[in-house]
Parts: sequence; C-alpha cells; structure tokens
Amino acid sequence: MLRVTFRVILTAIFHWFAGAFALDTWGRTRNPDGVYDAIIVAGCSVHQDGKPSPALEWRVRMAVDLWKQGTSPRVVFTGGLGDFPPTEAEAGAALAAQLGLPKSAMTLEKDSKSTLQNAEYAASILPDAAQMRVLVVTDAYHVFRARRLFARFFRNADAVGNTYGVWSRLKGSMREVLALVKHAFT
Repeated sequence: MLRVTFRVILTAIFHWFAGAFALDTWGRTRNPDGVYDAIIVAGCSVHQDGKPSPALEWRVRMAVDLWKQGTSPRVVFTGGLGDFPPTEAEAGAALAAQLGLPKSAMTLEKDSKSTLQNAEYAASILPDAAQMRVLVVTDAYHVFRARRLFARFFRNADAVGNTYGVWSRLKGSMREVLALVKHAFT
C-alpha cells in the first residue's frame, strides 16, 4: 500500500512539473500577429517602495516595445491595489511613461484583483470591447490561461509572454498549473 501511495505521489509531482514546463515553453513560442486594437498588460504586484515587481516591469517593457513597433495604438494597464500603493495599473503606467509611452496612448483599469477581473474590467472600460482584437502581455507560463479568460470578453484575444528569470518562472509556472486546475472546475 505504501508503494502504491508513493508511486501516485511521484506520478502527480512528475505531471505537475511537466505541465509547468509545457505552459512556460508554449507561452514562449507565441508571437504577435498583425495589428491589435489594444495591448493589455496583465496586472502584477507592486513592491513596498511603489515600484513594479520584476514581472510587472518586464510586462510593461514588452508592451512598450510592442507599441513602439506599431502593434497597437493603445496600451491598457490593469490591476488594482495590492499590498502596497500605487495600484498595479498606476505603477505600470508610470514605468511606461518613463520608457516613452505617451499618456494619450494609455488606459488604466485600477480595480481588478485577478486575471479574470483584468479581462472583465478592461472590457468594461473599452468601447466596443466585444468587437476588439487584443494582445495580452503577461508571463510566458500565464499565456494559455490569459488567452482563454480574455477571449470571454473580446472578439479576438491573443497573448504573448516574457521570460524574466528562471526561478520566478519556475515558481510561477508551478502555481499556474494549480490555477488551471482550479479554473477547470469553476
């Protein structure tokens, strides 16, 4: 009985790691295709000093680069207040302004607390969201779920992911497997 339990646990752990690796790998293969109505930066935490976390910083940098390449005329920053002010959207927009994104190209959604709310609340502040083609910028391991959730509110939703650090990606992708399991049952 103990051997069977050990095998089951070992098999579950193997599949968890394999799923995490697959999510991160698949997310890294995604590339934007054409022009979008909006680039949407998925929210992420803000540090105590008010600066974006490394994940949010990389998302913002990627979004600004995509904007500079002409991928979209608008960048939407999502994310409400976490543990520390300012909101995730405000912290992202402040960094984007430093990187050269004009305020006229920015839209802020400052109330969401989850990826689903990022999508829902962004759609609620964008005119004709149901007809829009959007590109979500997030982490590579998060691309699969982000595309699925944003597709609930936008005509066409795609996502691209960044890769900013091995340890952060490992932790994030492991957590993302659990989030996918949770969303499968809700």
